[in-house]
This record gives sequence, C-alpha cells and structure tokens, in this order.
Amino acid sequence: MKRTSLIIFFFLLSAYISAGTAPIKYHQQILALPTGEVSVRLPVGLQLELLNDEMSQPRLLTFAENGDLFSGSRSGNVYRIAPPYDRAKVLIRTGGYPHNIALREDEILIAKTEGLYRSPYRLGQNEIKKNNVSLVARLPAGGGHSSRTVAVGPDNRVYVSLGITGNCSDEYVGDSYPFWQRRGGVMLLDEDGAQPQWKAFATGLRNPVGFDWHPDTGVMYASNNGPDHLGFDLPPEYFSRLTQGTFMGMPWYQYDGKALRRDNCIQRASPRLSTDVSLPVATFPARNAPMGVHFVPSHGLDARFTGDAIVALKGSWGTRPTGNASGDPASRREPKLVVVRFQDGKAQRVDDLVTGFQFKDGSRWARPVGVAIGADGALYFTSDSGVNGLFRLKKITK
Repeated sequence: MKRTSLIIFFFLLSAYISAGTAPIKYHQQILALPTGEVSVRLPVGLQLELLNDEMSQPRLLTFAENGDLFSGSRSGNVYRIAPPYDRAKVLIRTGGYPHNIALREDEILIAKTEGLYRSPYRLGQNEIKKNNVSLVARLPAGGGHSSRTVAVGPDNRVYVSLGITGNCSDEYVGDSYPFWQRRGGVMLLDEDGAQPQWKAFATGLRNPVGFDWHPDTGVMYASNNGPDHLGFDLPPEYFSRLTQGTFMGMPWYQYDGKALRRDNCIQRASPRLSTDVSLPVATFPARNAPMGVHFVPSHGLDARFTGDAIVALKGSWGTRPTGNASGDPASRREPKLVVVRFQDGKAQRVDDLVTGFQFKDGSRWARPVGVAIGADGALYFTSDSGVNGLFRLKKITK
C-alpha cells in the first residue's frame, strides 16, 4: 500500500474511532449458574458474574454514595444490597409494586403504581418501618403498565416516568387531560407550594421504563416500549432525547424507522400537531421491551464506553410473524444488554454489549431489567425472570 493510501486509511480509521462507533471485539464466556453452565458473548476485557439470586422479581437499581445498592421489585419488596453485593436484604416490604427508589439528602423516595412515597433514611440503615413512610404525591394509577420510575435529576428535582394503559389508550401528560389520564411520559415534581404537584415534562411515550441524564450535556434520555398491535417488526422501540415539552407522538403517531405515521387505532384527535413530534435519536428492533437506562461515567467499565448509554432489553413475548404470543418461541427477540454510542453529546449507533440470555428454543435463563454502574466502575444489572438476581459486568483483572 502506498504511503498516501496509508495516510488516508489511518485518517479514516481515526475519524471512525473518534466518532464513538469503533467496532467492539467480543469473546465467549462460560458462566456458572445454580442450574448449570451457560455461554455469554461480551466485549473482550470484560467478564460477567452472578453475585446473588436471593431477590424476588428485582427491577431497577440505584446506588448510594456509600456503595450500597437498592432494588425495587414486582414482589412488593425494596432490597438493600451492601458490598460485596452477594447478599440481598429486605429494606422494607411495601406491598404493591415498588418499582424503584431514589435517594435525596436524608430521605428515600419509593415509586409505586399509585404514588410517590418517602421516608427518612440514613445511609447504612438496615430497615425502614412502614409507619415512617408517607405519601409525597399521588400518581395516575389504573390498569396496564404499572411500573413507575423515580430519579433525582442533576437539578436535584424529582422526575417520574409512567406508561399509558395499553396500545392506544387516550392518555397524555398535560394539563388538558384529567389527572388520572396523565400517563405516557415523564412528570416533574413541583415542590415550591404547600403541596407537591406533578407538572408535565415530556409525553407521547407508550411506556418509558428507564431514563437517565447524559453526564456531559445534562440532557435526559429515555427508553420506550412500543405498541403490540402493529406486528412483529413495527414500530421500532425508541431511545428518545427528552427536554421540557417534548412530544414523542404516541399513541397518535408511530415512527416506522423512516417516517412518522398516523396510528388509526385511536380515533380522538391528537392534542398536538404531527409537526410537534420529536423523533427518537436511536431505535432498537420492535418487540425488545427496553428497560433500564444508565450512562457510563468516566470511571465506568473502560474508556471504550465513557459517555455511552447502557440499555437493558428484556425481550418481549411477541413471536414471528404476527407479533402475538402464539408463534414459535424460538422467534422471540433475545434479551440483551446494548450500548447506545455517543459522540459530542449525540447518539451515533447501537451495539450489543452482552448477549446469550436466550436458548435456541426461545426459553430464557435471564432477562435484564435494571442497570447501574458502581463506584468500582463495574456494571450491575438485575434479572426478574429465570435467574432472579444481581449480575456484575467488570474488567478482567490479571
């Protein structure tokens, strides 16, 4: 190869790598489980381990400053998992669906289907008494998507996400709708008055389970579960950039990967114009059920992923060709961890991070849900199906 060609080649390679889209090299790892061994595919230089399988249906994760890890659950428990994370203790049995928690100053916030609750809390505390838990503000409840995700933003304000009831429910996070129909987006807690009140932040998402803020720009990004009525391949699942007033269109409008379409399954006119709809900055194939989202800080995993977003894809029950559950289970989307690659604060592409959670017959030994990076730089994630427990993805130490 001539010198000029070499210079051009390395220039293009450098530009490709600097764009945050350098290909990931993978290796296979055999992981020992209580039920036997499985093979997983993950980036070279990283290894996966099961830390504990003591939790019942764990969901999203939150780290405290002292290194303690907390998990909500579908089983009514909030868990506290102290280093080295091999044991999970019930912090409080709330009943219902405490999907996750957030920590702020000397309090713990617990997101349940019907409301946001709080209790005084000191780091390292082993138990919360039920009589110390009080309601902060009610949330629109009802049937359908019942998870509620709470997080404290870079502005120290409280945000909660929630989904609409079904595929085409007439629900919208905005003052034009009755309170109990304000679903399908993210709400912000206004605590300036005597009584905390929910205000609209972003809307038009069917079920935004996970969200987090980019560490450099401070902008929120959220995952979203798309509807089930349009088949196996449409619409793609969203990864969305959310700012004050963002409207992602659902259930009135669906993005098919190329253009925005009006969804005729809902007859009521949209509260916003089609020109108001923001398109996702990245997508995942339909029927993937995106869950937790966590941006990689400067100390997380390794330099390959700094500023990228880790997203847990749980994998839905939809099968080919129609998207319902009656087809061959082997055709279901595989649960996995993926990474949305960012460069200069903008999403570039989506790469696999960890795969291998589904067997060839379509059965799953784990389904990732919550993701969080600890002070040690490792990625921790939960599974609430198959193995109910906590996993850790960390650098291989020599």
